[in-house]
Amino acid sequence: MVEQLLDPVLASVAGRWPELSDYVWQIAAGVILIMAWLLTVGFNWLTERMITHMSQRGPVWDEMFLRAIRPPLRLLIWVVGLSLLLDIFSRNGLSISTRLGSDVRRFGAILIVAWGLLRFIGMGEQYFTTQAKGRKRVDRTTVDVLAKLTRLVVVVVAGLTLLQSAGVSISGILAFGGIGGIAVGFAAKDLLANFFGGLMVYMDRPFSVGEWIRVPDKSIEGTVEAIGWRLTRIRTFDQRPLYVPNATFANVAVENPSRMRNRRIYEHIGVRYDDAAKVKGIIDDVRAMLQAHADIDTRQTLIVHLNRFGPSSLDFMVYTFTKTTQWVKYHAIKEDVMLKIAAIIFRHGAEFALPTQTLRFGGGEAPEPEVAFEPQEAIDVIRNN
Repeated sequence: MVEQLLDPVLASVAGRWPELSDYVWQIAAGVILIMAWLLTVGFNWLTERMITHMSQRGPVWDEMFLRAIRPPLRLLIWVVGLSLLLDIFSRNGLSISTRLGSDVRRFGAILIVAWGLLRFIGMGEQYFTTQAKGRKRVDRTTVDVLAKLTRLVVVVVAGLTLLQSAGVSISGILAFGGIGGIAVGFAAKDLLANFFGGLMVYMDRPFSVGEWIRVPDKSIEGTVEAIGWRLTRIRTFDQRPLYVPNATFANVAVENPSRMRNRRIYEHIGVRYDDAAKVKGIIDDVRAMLQAHADIDTRQTLIVHLNRFGPSSLDFMVYTFTKTTQWVKYHAIKEDVMLKIAAIIFRHGAEFALPTQTLRFGGGEAPEPEVAFEPQEAIDVIRNN
């Protein structure tokens, strides 16, 4: 290859300037370096103009692909130049194998192609996970697992291709992998359990990145930040990171409050037994208030009924659902509902029941005390004694 490219040029130079015939290979090396530099400059200029032109039409796949392969192709120019220099050095008495230049080109091309594909996968992942106006929302967890699987395929294929290019038998490696995989499986069963646990999370999707989850059996609660092949990172509500092995989720029940359709208000409210005649009107007004409330979802179950006779109160149940699932807004709505219930009770002239206890003594009526004290007089007697 080198002979076909440079020999005619070098022969012409040696014929015109005989005094340079002893420096032919040095001149060839210099020409290759200059050509590599010129090609790099021209490539940068051309690709920059192409990217600028493509970006005017908005983010498109051809622009993304060009941005991804631009650095690898720029490196490829210098890899080819380096391989040509090695070919020249090997032909001029230097202790370099004549196959080194071709090996550099072959291995370099494989690694550069793999690098370009990995960059393109990373840009595609960023494109789909970045919110933009007019773009359909894509599930971040799905994009993450597809990107990881694609990267794994690229790395495995590139590794096998490198081994094949180096003369290593791929069939032997695959046969050894089948036998050795059994031993590795026993030695790394926990690692494999976590791997398949993560795979089940990706397939079943009980939760996604950014959702709030609870695992009551393990006292786990927080927001999912990342789902890896071995660990899932959860940020607890006190802002501590929690790293949970994926195998945990295969054996426990996971609660996902982020996927609630509504939030529930469930309260028992007690009024005095002295206000028993007013309970029916209070309950009817509370029910009407909830049905007319703008933030209560009347399509869901709504119950307001006398529920039980308590030790010191008549208790009625309020059971309803809010339209919102936002934690802060839910509490504001619940506060408004409870204040309105209190206003209804007071408007009917009733009162909330307080814990009371009545003691009755047997043996007839209790004798009247010989001396009756006013409260202030009783306090004075206690002080004087």
